[in-house]
Amino acid sequence: MSSLDEKRAEDSVKSAHKKEKKEKKRQREEEVAATPVPEGSSADAKAERKAEKKRRKQEEKAAAASEAVPANGAAVVAEDEAAAAEAKKRRKEEKKAAKKAAKAVESSSAPPVASTSAAAVTTPTSMAPTDAAAANAFLTSNNITLETLEDSSDKPPLPFLSFAELRGKVSDGICDELDRLKFTKPTPIQACCWPVLLSGKDVVGIAETGSGKTFAFGVPALQHLATTTSAPAAGGKAGKKGKKGGATPNVSVLVIAPTRELAKQTHDNLLMLAPSLGFGSVCLFGGVPKYEQLNELSGSPQVRIVVGTPGRVLDLAREGSLDLSGVDYLTLDEADRMLDKGFEPDIRAILGMCKSHEQGRHTSMFSATWPPAVRGLAETFMRDPVRVTVGSDELTANRRISQRVEVLEDNRAKERRLQAVLRELGAGPRGKNAQDKILIFALYKKEASRIEENLKRAGFAVVAIHGDMTQPQRMANLESFKSGATPLLVATDVAARGLDIPAVTTVINVTFPLTADEYVHRIGRTGRAGKTGVSITFFTQEDKAHAGELQKILRDADQEVPEELKAFGGTIKKKTHSAYGDHFRELAPGKAKKITFD
Repeated sequence: MSSLDEKRAEDSVKSAHKKEKKEKKRQREEEVAATPVPEGSSADAKAERKAEKKRRKQEEKAAAASEAVPANGAAVVAEDEAAAAEAKKRRKEEKKAAKKAAKAVESSSAPPVASTSAAAVTTPTSMAPTDAAAANAFLTSNNITLETLEDSSDKPPLPFLSFAELRGKVSDGICDELDRLKFTKPTPIQACCWPVLLSGKDVVGIAETGSGKTFAFGVPALQHLATTTSAPAAGGKAGKKGKKGGATPNVSVLVIAPTRELAKQTHDNLLMLAPSLGFGSVCLFGGVPKYEQLNELSGSPQVRIVVGTPGRVLDLAREGSLDLSGVDYLTLDEADRMLDKGFEPDIRAILGMCKSHEQGRHTSMFSATWPPAVRGLAETFMRDPVRVTVGSDELTANRRISQRVEVLEDNRAKERRLQAVLRELGAGPRGKNAQDKILIFALYKKEASRIEENLKRAGFAVVAIHGDMTQPQRMANLESFKSGATPLLVATDVAARGLDIPAVTTVINVTFPLTADEYVHRIGRTGRAGKTGVSITFFTQEDKAHAGELQKILRDADQEVPEELKAFGGTIKKKTHSAYGDHFRELAPGKAKKITFD
């Protein structure tokens, strides 16, 4: 045999040994995994396992020693194959004996440990329904108040403390979508509103922006669609030809929001839950050509959900392109904001076009505060609502936001200081992007444009939204900011309420707003959904009229009040709005009754 042939034979033997060794190891692992470990095994069984372990170690040593290849490679290969066959036969017999021993153990009085732990997994504690004690503890720990009218004999149902409690109460499709979105547990407003709305009662929800209000009314709304077929009220026109010749859809769910941005955001969030349900939806707002929205309405008879601003919804309804006579599930989102913007006449007109309570309409209203105007609207259009208040129904700053106030000499120092702060935060000049989103507030449209241009010239990646921009421009810039493509957004107060922009870690107020309430709304863009945030506010001599209110907001949120701010004085003048008055706690003219569970 040539040296080349000998080497080939040698390599072949080595390869065969390696394969043999791997196969032995794999089979041993399978045997060990298949052998149950009983509790309270006898001493004989333990000794047998010990001897088996020793035998296997000896086999491993023998296999390792056999890797030294003799010169006559071909002969050794044959011998090894015979040895491998013998070892395989022996292992088969050992495996058979092990199975027999395992069977004997299973028939004994001591059960295997594995079966005990498996039984525990089949009954997770999260599936247990909420009891009265857990509900009261939840309300207390989250500072939640449930109230009904004093003469009401009905108690609202217990809150849902886990998504598991939704199973059986809403369709599997909705539950599957919630699972897909990987939500861990309901927010406080969701936990309390879901059982009330699913039971058919009206709800007033008072909670800070970013608390999960959209899904609080969205899940019951979609479940309502999944279980009912709403028909238009007498005289309704759904299914008939609209003004433009298309069929008017049978709209059942209507959500009204104060701004275009909030309406689109709410619509997008509802679409996250709706794909498996097969319902059509449309978002209606001004600032874009009306014919595009008319095409959506007339071209989609399956449209059952409309989300929109009061002006555009009322406009299309009055011209006959949108029939609201079949609406039996109505939500007013950011109700205090809509009334503050003067939409009360439009809202009342829209409500008059929908089904009445006597015809089966369910109504929910969500707000950050509870002023008399909102209270009056609830009294007129809602039937014995349950009021869910998370936190306070008066406007207070989020305690998770670290508020920093810098007193500057004059307005000229603001933009120089802004660029310095942005660099401190990591927003950097060209080539360096902020790690998180930073929202910058200006008071006027021209100011916002100037700040945007100055930051761009300094090399910052920035976009802006304000009232002088077209709706497509605003939506494109907002999407660029939300996606993280542009880390800085300059905005007027059009973006101060309702918008849910994830990962805004810092809000900067270049110019203080016209009211302290608006300040609270502005900084509320950060620190949302249980996260922390930072606000930085520039304050000058021109803002001194707000010094007392700002100091109170800082103290109420346990924030530090700078000495420079205290120097302006701390006087607060009592203010009563000519139309809306002060904030009150009553649910309606009658006294409210606080709910606890027994």
